Amino acid sequence: MEYELQKPYELQPKFIYEGKKIQPIKYIADFFVKYADGTEEVIDTKGCPDSVAKIKRKMFTFIYPDITYKWITYVKKYGGWVDFDQVNKLRKENKKQKENT
Repeated sequence: MEYELQKPYELQPKFIYEGKKIQPIKYIADFFVKYADGTEEVIDTKGCPDSVAKIKRKMFTFIYPDITYKWITYVKKYGGWVDFDQVNKLRKENKKQKENT
């Protein structure tokens, strides 16, 4: 198994538009892991992702479809480090239960 911290990825290269240099769009992963079987995974820790993080997530999964991409967040209520999408699902379920009681 191999790993890297703060591994950079280019989501869009730099280019020139109407004579102006447009900077590349970059993303820096918190953790990159390459497992013994060759599979690759990027793990990011998120508290509350903003709109830029959500767009970069979409771009990353489009450009690097063979790399598993995970957001994790720490929520003591759910046992510690949990997949961010799972936390959102659990929160929605809890909200529905509260509304129905």
